[in-house]
Amino acid sequence: MQQPTRIIAIRHGETAWNVDTRIQGHLDIPLNERGHWQAQRLAQALAEEDIAAVYASDLSRAFETGRYLAQAAGISITPEPGLRERGFGLFEGRTFKDIEAELPDQAVLWRKRDPHFVPEGGESLVQLHERVVATCARLAQAHPGELIAVVGHGGVMDTLYRAATRLDLQAARSWELGNAAINRLLWSPQGFSLVGWGDVGHLAEGALDEGTA
Repeated sequence: MQQPTRIIAIRHGETAWNVDTRIQGHLDIPLNERGHWQAQRLAQALAEEDIAAVYASDLSRAFETGRYLAQAAGISITPEPGLRERGFGLFEGRTFKDIEAELPDQAVLWRKRDPHFVPEGGESLVQLHERVVATCARLAQAHPGELIAVVGHGGVMDTLYRAATRLDLQAARSWELGNAAINRLLWSPQGFSLVGWGDVGHLAEGALDEGTA
């Protein structure tokens, strides 16, 4: 029987578009200054973990976040397009308010989490779920008994939480998807399970400063 794989799942650091509540999707938006700081703190917090591999979405906000982690671990980083954010098509570049004002009918379907709704040129929740679960299962299967890190996006983290807790795609979200938060999962051939979620202690002021914890 294959040994389980431990997974640290991480959403990228903050971007200017996160602050503006602008939909990024597959657009390649870089980290802002705070995002770089968050990624540095993340890498520092996990520096003592025995991470065997770091996989990251090939979009720069996630890949750069993962690069900090890989450098701290002394290993290389592998780009993985399967960890990209949901493709939002026509929504990309618009704020939440823009979408509600300009595309009200589609906004309703989006807000209701219709699992089969596809923004023009984008992906449905079902398609996102299938992609993310298959990608992460494939990566985990390659590292039996090891610890790996996967760095992605808010939609990726939401998908992994739902997969690990067996929650329906339409269930209302009650969990955080914080930038650079540490989320822990376990994968076995039976699927994903949740170990810990939303640890942001390393992002508290003074948390990792010299002379403190």
